[in-house]
Amino acid sequence: MLLSKISNSVQVQEKTLDAAWLRNEVLAHNIANVDTPIYNRKDVDFESYLQSALNSGLDDVIVHRLHQFRMGASQDVSSVRAKVTEDYNTLAMRIDGNNVDIDEEMAQMAQNTIKYNVVTQNINGKFSKLRHAITEGRK
Repeated sequence: MLLSKISNSVQVQEKTLDAAWLRNEVLAHNIANVDTPIYNRKDVDFESYLQSALNSGLDDVIVHRLHQFRMGASQDVSSVRAKVTEDYNTLAMRIDGNNVDIDEEMAQMAQNTIKYNVVTQNINGKFSKLRHAITEGRK
């Protein structure tokens, strides 16, 4: 049961890392095209798809939290994928038709890097605890 919880948790975090990696590539692409006329910035939608997969079949937030506590993140997240979307926000467009704000892109890239590092540390911590439990269990 414990191993299943760890496996499911790591699977969710692995998907989160994949999405963060893709988001970093998309943000870098946006930054590279900051001066390209008629370029619409791109973004990555992942969190809403993941939340939907985790909430599937559960109507009540309390039931959902209780289920997560008992089962870990046991819902099937294997099919959840990050999706690149295009931002057609015309309010942010410049005269040349480009809607990339370099300051916003740099801030999002920094935030995304922090998120990636935190999730990586979390996964490493889980495996470190598991390794410790295995080695201490031998004694």
